[in-house]
Amino acid sequence: MKLDELAGKPLTYTEVGATATTMPAGYHHLRKSSVIGRGRDRFEQAAAAGMRWGMLRGAGLRVDAAEPVADVGCDVLVHLGPVKAPCRVVYVVDEQDRRGFAYGTLPGHAESGEELFLVSYDPVTTEVRAQVAAFSRHATWWSRLGAPVTSLVQRLVTNRYLRAL
Repeated sequence: MKLDELAGKPLTYTEVGATATTMPAGYHHLRKSSVIGRGRDRFEQAAAAGMRWGMLRGAGLRVDAAEPVADVGCDVLVHLGPVKAPCRVVYVVDEQDRRGFAYGTLPGHAESGEELFLVSYDPVTTEVRAQVAAFSRHATWWSRLGAPVTSLVQRLVTNRYLRAL
């Protein structure tokens, strides 16, 4: 599977954008955040890195993206060792105190669902937070068979995302 083969492929789930609101039933849900610093400068630096796939790359994943900065419709191939995870950016958050993006799974991904990578700034406390939200369910026989391992890998990678920026 190559990046240029993803164009035009449909997402593998229908609840597009649900990481921004109420996540749908029938999926495993994940919401996690961590304070990664303080101050507006720290927020700007972390947000810029995050939009350039920083949480993924900083977690040790290889990222092949159609664009250097996350944008709606951008196709992405994330590599975790020999496993390729095809995704597409489905929305971008670009607010004064919140920046990030969510991508959804494409055919060939071991899971079906969506993941949000967000950096936020609290002007009262000056805390900068990295946040990850996701809903997913197994999409292949081998991910169902290896459910305990794939769930463990998801938790470990999520913790690495939060430390990546």
